Amino acid sequence: MRRLHAVRAVPGRSLGWRARLRRRRLARAAAASELQAVESGTAQAVPEARGGMFRSLRNYNYRLFAIGGVVSNVGGWMQRTAQDLLVLDLTHGSAVALGVTTALQFLPLMLFGLWGGMLADRYPKRQLLMVAQSLMGLLALTMGVLVVTGAAQFWHVYVMAFALGLISCVEVPTRQSFVVEMVGRQDLSNAIALNASSFNLARVVGPAVAGVLISVLGGTGPMFLINAMSFVAVLGGLALMRASELTAPDPVPRAKGQLREGLRYVLARPDLLMPILLVAFVSLFTQSFSMSIALMARQVFGAGASSFGLASSMFAVGALGGALMAARRVRPSRKLLIGGAVSFGLFQIATGLAPWYPLYLLLLIPAGVALISINTAANTSVQLASSPEMRGRVMGIYVLVFTGGAPIGAPLLGWISELGGPRVGVMIGGVLTLAGTGAAIMLTRAIGRRSRATVRGVTAAAAGA
Repeated sequence: MRRLHAVRAVPGRSLGWRARLRRRRLARAAAASELQAVESGTAQAVPEARGGMFRSLRNYNYRLFAIGGVVSNVGGWMQRTAQDLLVLDLTHGSAVALGVTTALQFLPLMLFGLWGGMLADRYPKRQLLMVAQSLMGLLALTMGVLVVTGAAQFWHVYVMAFALGLISCVEVPTRQSFVVEMVGRQDLSNAIALNASSFNLARVVGPAVAGVLISVLGGTGPMFLINAMSFVAVLGGLALMRASELTAPDPVPRAKGQLREGLRYVLARPDLLMPILLVAFVSLFTQSFSMSIALMARQVFGAGASSFGLASSMFAVGALGGALMAARRVRPSRKLLIGGAVSFGLFQIATGLAPWYPLYLLLLIPAGVALISINTAANTSVQLASSPEMRGRVMGIYVLVFTGGAPIGAPLLGWISELGGPRVGVMIGGVLTLAGTGAAIMLTRAIGRRSRATVRGVTAAAAGA
């Protein structure tokens, strides 16, 4: 054991085959021990959380984080609304172009998301977030200037979406895993739910305000400029945090095989694998749901910019309500995960069948509740089950599966919507969501049986040694 640690500590030195084999055996034994603890009920329990729905706000650092997040999220949703309308205007209503824009924003996360999670484990998360947020603000400012001056073309939007996705590779897993450093395990579930509430409160306000301002100001460019200014709130909050009150783990030193180590860690833990697999299958077609709102509002119901913003806000009202309900939970259950996924698939189908715009708006509310129930439950489950030194890589995998399906699902449903109409695209997305939920359950059981067999083999080998 001492010899193995000594080899690890030498910078730039590669491990020999004996040391690598020993490290794999140790990792398997640790995973087996953790799995047995989870299955036997002896795993570390989450401390009882008290203090109500907003208990995480007692923490000074988290208050700064939450305030900055509300301001920036409003600006982000104003930009997202403007971006969708800008693409439709520049491409004369092309659903495929809208799907490609969404895909380009999520493609880097699919390609490089795991590396972003690894960087979150290696470097201080607050500093990483400040760099990433600064770059995002610069992108918004550049695009706003292009639109206001009339120089914007559709390929500019493509480039901006791809660049934003590259930055998100590091920013998203870092931000997700930074929450526990501010509030600790006891209030983690509450803080994640409040983050979702902030995001969806902005989703209510942002598109509605954007729809009005686009009509008043006569263009989408000012929305990008407003979003650029909103990043000042996030950067200010991060700069004013008390570093002494952050419970940051020791940075993980650079070493070979850290990505594979993260993957093996997840595969050996059913409590991590279930929510990650469910999110992987469901999010393949849910990331395009915001895109479908724009298509349904404009092409099916003939709504203008302000009415389109209302549709996005109604969906966000449901998501906000679901997030506030989740804030009262200490730890979500597997039934909540599966029930939320099934409900969202059914409500997707129902929105595609809605004959009148008011009914369509009403159905968006429970659809939002179902979707946020999946997201908050899965995020909380994954972070609570992860060890501190692995949390960045685990969240990198989670973010990868959460966003990685968009480059496939968004263009596919965009193409289907052009062939059969937006209603057909939305309903097919709902059917595929239900199918993905079933696939996640079956795969979890299959991999779980294999993991239990591995545990028995490791235990038997240890007993015979």
